[in-house]
Amino acid sequence: MPLRAVSRRTFLVSAAAPALPAADKRPNILFAISDDQSFAHTGASGDPVVRTPAFDRVAADGVRFSHAFCSSPSCTPSRGAILSGQHCFRLREGANLWSTLPADIPVYTDLLEQAGYHVGFSGKGWGPGNFKAGGRSRNPAGESYESFEAFDRARGAGQPFCFWLGGHDPHRPYEQGSGLRAGLRLDDVTVPQFLPDKAEIRSDMLDYFFEIERFDRSLLAILERLERSGRLDNTLVVVTSDNGMPFPRAKTNLYDYGTRMPLAMSWPARIRPGRVIDDFVSHTDLGPTFLAAAGAATLPDATGRSLLPLLDSARSGRIDPARDHVILARERHTLRRKGGAGYPMRALRTYESLYVRNYEPDREPAGDAPDFGDIDASPSKQYLLDRAKMLDVRRYYELACARRPAEEFYDHAFASDQTQDVADRPQYAHAIKSNSNRLNDLLVAARDPRALGQGVDWDTFPYYGKGGRHLETK
Repeated sequence: MPLRAVSRRTFLVSAAAPALPAADKRPNILFAISDDQSFAHTGASGDPVVRTPAFDRVAADGVRFSHAFCSSPSCTPSRGAILSGQHCFRLREGANLWSTLPADIPVYTDLLEQAGYHVGFSGKGWGPGNFKAGGRSRNPAGESYESFEAFDRARGAGQPFCFWLGGHDPHRPYEQGSGLRAGLRLDDVTVPQFLPDKAEIRSDMLDYFFEIERFDRSLLAILERLERSGRLDNTLVVVTSDNGMPFPRAKTNLYDYGTRMPLAMSWPARIRPGRVIDDFVSHTDLGPTFLAAAGAATLPDATGRSLLPLLDSARSGRIDPARDHVILARERHTLRRKGGAGYPMRALRTYESLYVRNYEPDREPAGDAPDFGDIDASPSKQYLLDRAKMLDVRRYYELACARRPAEEFYDHAFASDQTQDVADRPQYAHAIKSNSNRLNDLLVAARDPRALGQGVDWDTFPYYGKGGRHLETK
């Protein structure tokens, strides 16, 4: 069944339907999203280096989700999935980086505004891309403001708000050596097992941590402002990132360091504090959660589900047996392959394993050589490229840049770091077939055009970034 287009007129009528709770009881919503941060890198998650008092406070005052995932490990489709509550592959052009988000795809910000909320953002909202090309008059995240203070001043008396704090940190480029100058220590860094444990990599990670800390400070300032004004208790605070760390084999990949996100939520007036929930949750669940908390209209065609049942629970650990998996996706990231080709992938992540399907295994997963442009330029990337032929580095270079088979399978009982692909081992044949069949069923149910054979060619959609076929519109 083809994706159903929802007209703007139908969207506006449906949004007015539900009765709303009293304005003075509806929660404010503060959504803080960093730019390129992996799940492991917060104090509350146990990282020994990075200092994130704001994230840690939200987690202590509410809930930290240990298995939260973005829809796609690329900025534009990830943010589109958050706003629409739909898997990125349902967003047509919006599944690509530097694309657009068609205006007939409803977003939670519009519905909250129609319900009487003051809605806006500062920093990086939806994007990067050209929202005007999709028929929108403003960024899908709402009206743009210089700061939360400016946004707050524009709010009507007693009006609940929904504010998107969009950090540009820790997106590259970094000021090299900034982490060391800030007093962070090389010896304290835990290097992921897909990168060589070398001083150059550790220093690059410290610069990444420095920018995470800068974003966290911007959130802390808003939390303190809300606390001083007596509004924090009735504010649903959500802190996460859009996709994983900008290092080789992380961002743009469907492995955990590309898709598994930090996520903490607090709402002191409603949520029991100090819990860690292990259920699988998706960024597509955030929009439905915000609307349910506000008593507003639901998102048409949302694939995500409200997290309020989990937030309202008094339990930690695994709560909802149905939340035992997520599906992940990627289409085109940069224009770094011949002919503007992307690297389409889908994946099924469960507690036991990660199954990855590469639809075009003859293409280069990191972009064409020699620049491998789907990996952000960095000291870590350059370290791998400069030493690709050295015996102690070759494996890491291949993990990041070498071609991959049509199917990958990572058994977490065997190795949890997702560097040991066991898809070619006969003892895993049954598990691979089972995961493949389950992924097929889930993609068909989610109306993925690839699974339905609809022939959507994401490689031909306009690219509005530098070097693309169309001009960028900010």
